[in-house]
Amino acid sequence: MRRAIVLGTLLAAIAAPAWAQDKTFNLRLSHWVPATHPLQKAMEEWGASVEKASGGTIKSTVYPGQQLGKAFDHYDMTRDGIADLSYINPGQMPGRFPIIAAAELPFVVREAHGATRAMDMWYKKYAATEMKDVRYCFSFTYDPARLHFRDKKVMVPADLKGAKVRPSHGTFAAWMVSLGATNVQAGPAETRDLFEKGVVDTLTSPWGSMLLFGLEKVTKYSLDTPVTTSTFQWIMNHKTYNAMSAAQKKVIDDHCTTDWASKFAGPWIDYEAGGLAKLKAVPGREIYSITPEQTALWQKSAEFLTKQWGDDVRKAGGDPDTIMKELRTALNQANAGF
Repeated sequence: MRRAIVLGTLLAAIAAPAWAQDKTFNLRLSHWVPATHPLQKAMEEWGASVEKASGGTIKSTVYPGQQLGKAFDHYDMTRDGIADLSYINPGQMPGRFPIIAAAELPFVVREAHGATRAMDMWYKKYAATEMKDVRYCFSFTYDPARLHFRDKKVMVPADLKGAKVRPSHGTFAAWMVSLGATNVQAGPAETRDLFEKGVVDTLTSPWGSMLLFGLEKVTKYSLDTPVTTSTFQWIMNHKTYNAMSAAQKKVIDDHCTTDWASKFAGPWIDYEAGGLAKLKAVPGREIYSITPEQTALWQKSAEFLTKQWGDDVRKAGGDPDTIMKELRTALNQANAGF
């Protein structure tokens, strides 16, 4: 009888789920775009996959639209545990993360699906140092941004003198200042109101977001040149991760891969690219191209940004020549470089 009881106990232990003794987590996943944005569903699906893989011990709730804090604060919010995971745009914190800013430089990224995979694989080895306050999960990007204007058709860089620009990140803001424009910092959801008030007359945005935020109603012209992109990181609070069991940590690690970066960003990339056809159908709107000679003028006007970026990387102890070569090589191998 005693042997039967012992055997039964052992068999029960073997048959019990691996998660039976694990603590249950209820993760707060935070972002700043509307709940209608493709990233909302991406985060929900990521969370659902984590919950299933963890035997229900890692649950999550998505908090959209800056419910937990402003867009610019999400890195610090995740560091401090206000959010357990969030996606950030490091370009909203100019100078803080110099290495990843390489991917923000104008005329570096041409196509977003390949760039997301290339960027994540390239940045993994730098993130542990550059973003040491949080646990890096993966990087991704969106369909490259274009320039959009309220009432002026801009052809060459000199045409931006006096413009009031809502830039997508600090690198782009520095470019605009060099061209005689003024920058107005604002989150995506605030930009339409600023256009209507006359505070802003120019912005950078991918196609789909123009319609998502109602910006097609306050702009008339769009320059169809992929001038820049923004990088984003899916990051996690260190304490939350460290409090998990080894099995739970593996679940998180298995969801912090380049494949997951691609899966996470893919619907957003397609959504943004699909916005072009919809924007073309807006009455009275003009989407136009420029000549190779005019494109060369834009590229030349942005050359100083690469030198500035290199200086910032050196100050942080990095080798900009090696870092940029690695990034361009990764992008070219993915057929995603400009």
